Amino acid sequence: MLNYLWPIFIIISFVFAIISGNIENLNSSIFESIDSVISLSMTLVGTMCLWCGIMEVVKNTSIMSKLTKLLKPVILWLFPDAKYNKEALDNISINVVSNILGLGNAATPAGIKALESLKESSNDKLSLSDSMMMLIVLNTTSIELIPTTVIAIRQSLNSQNPASIIIPIWISTIIGTIVGILSTKFLIKRSKN
Repeated sequence: MLNYLWPIFIIISFVFAIISGNIENLNSSIFESIDSVISLSMTLVGTMCLWCGIMEVVKNTSIMSKLTKLLKPVILWLFPDAKYNKEALDNISINVVSNILGLGNAATPAGIKALESLKESSNDKLSLSDSMMMLIVLNTTSIELIPTTVIAIRQSLNSQNPASIIIPIWISTIIGTIVGILSTKFLIKRSKN
């Protein structure tokens, strides 16, 4: 859908600029926005490289096993299908920790591996298991302690206090996650009755 919308918007902009005699303003805004795009891209790439590097260090040290052990009671309650699947538990832990740190891009590969592990241990290969649905909900709502991407965007746009959004994000992600988990648990229980 966006493949059609963006070209339409661009064509409308060009036509409107020609009709209104603002073609010079359009040209200058294009070149000015290129600087902003490059600056924003470099900020986001730098932030993602830093945090993805930290996550690689965490994965390759004893920190990950400690985090997995710490999260295990919660993860087993949320994902009962993963009780005997160590690979799924590890990938779910990496996914949850990455999301908590605000690293959606670093969480995605672990989430995909966790879904694959859960699917392998599932009896029904054609439909989602309860744990797979819970993982999708948890990824969608994900509590973020450090919203790195949003802070990086605000920083690149010269915000006076880019981290001022942390408390509102905590509140909204915690409420969203609780509602998502409780709704999913309720619907899973209801579907089994």
